[in-house]
Amino acid sequence: MISIQRYQVFLFCGIFLFACHDKKPKPGNQVIISPTTTTTATQTPDKYAAAGLDQSPMDMAYYPLDYPKLKMSRNATAEDLVARVVYSRPQKNGRTIFGDVLKYGTPWRLGANEATEIEFFKDVNIQNHKVPKGRYVLYCIPYEDEWTIVLNNDLYTWGLKIDSTKDVDRFTVPIDKTKYPFEVFTMDFQKAEKGMQLVIRWDSVRAMLPINY
Repeated sequence: MISIQRYQVFLFCGIFLFACHDKKPKPGNQVIISPTTTTTATQTPDKYAAAGLDQSPMDMAYYPLDYPKLKMSRNATAEDLVARVVYSRPQKNGRTIFGDVLKYGTPWRLGANEATEIEFFKDVNIQNHKVPKGRYVLYCIPYEDEWTIVLNNDLYTWGLKIDSTKDVDRFTVPIDKTKYPFEVFTMDFQKAEKGMQLVIRWDSVRAMLPINY
C-alpha cells in the first residue's frame, strides 16, 4: 500500500511534468539556433545589428605589401615602411561607374565615406616631383582616357567638398581597361622596377601612379 506522503509526491511530479509538456513558447520569443532547432529567449533590440554592415567598408594597404605581417614577426622595422593608403570600398552593384555615377571632369574622393588618405613615411618622388614624407588627402579627377590624381593638405575632411586651394601637387596618369570588371573599388601597391606604383581599380578601369623612393 502506498503511503499518503509518497502518493502526494507522485501527484506533484505528475502535475509538474504535465505543465512543462503543455507549455508553448509565446509568439515573438522564438530564437532560431539552426534550421532544426528552436528555443525561446527574451527579445532585446540590437541597434548595432539593425544598423547593418557598412556598404563601403574601410581598408588599408601598405608598402612593402606584407609589412604588417613582417612587423608582427619582428622581421621589419619602422624604417622599412614606405607608404600606406586608407580608403573606403564602394561597390559597383550593376552600375556604370565612370561617366555615369562619377562624372568626367568632377573631383572624386577615390572611395567613399571619409576622404582617402595616403601617408608617406619617407620622401618619395612622383613624376619627377619631390613629395615630402607626411599625410595627404588623395583624390582624383577622372576623364575618359586619363586621370588627374591630386595630393591635398585638407586633412580631417569628409571628402565631399574638397578644398582645391590646399592642393599640394597634381599628377596626370593614363588609364586602361581591365579584362573583367572589379565589383569592389580596390587600391593597393605593387612593386615596380624603380620603386612601386599605386594601382587603382574599379568597374573596368585601372589607373597606376608610379612612386619612386
